[in-house]
Amino acid sequence: MKVSGRKTGSALSHAPDNWNAVDWRRVERNVRGMQIRIAKATRESDWRRVKALQRMLTRTLSAKLYAVRRVTQNQGARTAGVDRELWNSPESRWEATGGLKRRGYKPLPLRRVFIPKANGKERPLGIPTMRDRAMQALYLLALEPVSESTSDPNSYGFRINRSTADAMGQVRACTSRKDSSRWVLEADIKGCFDHINHDWLENHVPMDREILRKWLKAGLIYKGQLQATEAGTPQGGIISPTLANVTLNGLERELVAHLGAKFGIVKAKKLKVNVVRYADDFVITGDSKEILESVVRPWVEAFLAVRGLQLSEAKTRITHIDDGFDFLGWNFRKYSGKLLIKPSKKNAQAFYRKVAETISGNKTAKQGDLIQLLNPMLRGWAQYHRPVSAKQTYSRMEHLIFRKLWRWSKRRHPQKSAVWVKQKYFHSIGARHWVFAVRTEREDGSWGLNELYQLSGMAIKRHTRIKGEFNPFDPTWEQYGETLRQGRMWEQMRYRKQWATLYMSQGGLCAHCGCALTDETGWHDHHLEYRMHGGADTLSNRVLLHPHCHQQVHAGKLVVTKPVLS
Repeated sequence: MKVSGRKTGSALSHAPDNWNAVDWRRVERNVRGMQIRIAKATRESDWRRVKALQRMLTRTLSAKLYAVRRVTQNQGARTAGVDRELWNSPESRWEATGGLKRRGYKPLPLRRVFIPKANGKERPLGIPTMRDRAMQALYLLALEPVSESTSDPNSYGFRINRSTADAMGQVRACTSRKDSSRWVLEADIKGCFDHINHDWLENHVPMDREILRKWLKAGLIYKGQLQATEAGTPQGGIISPTLANVTLNGLERELVAHLGAKFGIVKAKKLKVNVVRYADDFVITGDSKEILESVVRPWVEAFLAVRGLQLSEAKTRITHIDDGFDFLGWNFRKYSGKLLIKPSKKNAQAFYRKVAETISGNKTAKQGDLIQLLNPMLRGWAQYHRPVSAKQTYSRMEHLIFRKLWRWSKRRHPQKSAVWVKQKYFHSIGARHWVFAVRTEREDGSWGLNELYQLSGMAIKRHTRIKGEFNPFDPTWEQYGETLRQGRMWEQMRYRKQWATLYMSQGGLCAHCGCALTDETGWHDHHLEYRMHGGADTLSNRVLLHPHCHQQVHAGKLVVTKPVLS
């Protein structure tokens, strides 16, 4: 691959000649430097400069390497498109980097697959080819600084460092006080991803229009038949969530401006209208049912209609806070004037159904294997509901799961007594009895109990929501963003104590390249002295690396040292 000898802000000073020779720290620095410049031009409304910088970024080697790394390290890396091609070797990834060119680019149709939803229905996904995914990731690098700089402050879905817990925290802030909004418009957009108007996207998304048009019109293949795509963005494409966010940006800001123009700024504030959005799910609070019904809802419907969207009549309603409403898997309701947020019944039922199906589908599995299947599910669900009043739901769910496991245990030994079954599958640990656990041999030769994760053991902790005006591409927010990232990664790792200790000792950075370890990049546990060479499993002999850095270290037989924080 040839690289221009000119010095630019994003050119690699020493171009690598293979995948394992890439200096990822320099790649990330180059890409981020260009993204910061794009965001600055966006804030200054210098759209000609934005377009020029975007074009420059998508043509750099650093951005192409970054894009290929992203699509080959994420969860979809093992899922092929219609060409059945996967980039699962360093050689194929290096060759793919050279093929990310605008000239002559023509995306292939999407591969249509269906995945089950919580309500029993199926969600359609469109799987692009690896090359099309990489091109989307490349142009997303240029689009994201613009979308982040122009997004509504209380939009939380598919944005850097934002989560459902942040959206929940904002709803709490808008409804928890005695003088807070009393009415809520629960909005549901009918098939958002399937109906977005293509012409609107082409005219309003700040990116290369020709490339965007090719993606939108690529079509899809289902059961061997090619189907045209006349509207919508495919769920499954890397860039699709950002396109949906750009489509709905302005819902909050423009509504506030409309109310200010209609009633005056002072009166508009007294209406207590607040918008909280997570992707295509949003709620709008208001001080009266009339204002939501006669002013807000018609305006929202007109806003969506321009974009080819409409509200679902069946799922859109206006509710009093004393009656409660569901949003993102939680139920928000005031009891005698006090707001309580609990896991919604629908969310709990869907989770139990998933656990019950796992238990029923593994009737002949070993107890240890079943525990290994269930624990990540239980831990993940418990962590999701950790910021809300979930203790009662945890206890109820534990009881239901215990009953299911007891039936699983009894079925395996129909000729044995209940006492015998209890002694085989259930144990006492401290003050806890009837713990579903199995005796296992540890690495040091001792024996211990591998137990089912205890839902009620999850401590409830209030979530600190992100500041609405935070922009990850604005240098003035750099320190805040770094603190936020490390804090949230710590929350994810704190139940894996050894990983958490390594993460904090490394300052949240990869021990090889020095770049940030995030949930998106993932991490591998690397032994400084290999265990096959006699290396110990102690923390002093281990570090956390990015998955691609781990591959580089082993492929190049590189030496990694324990990082020392200054």
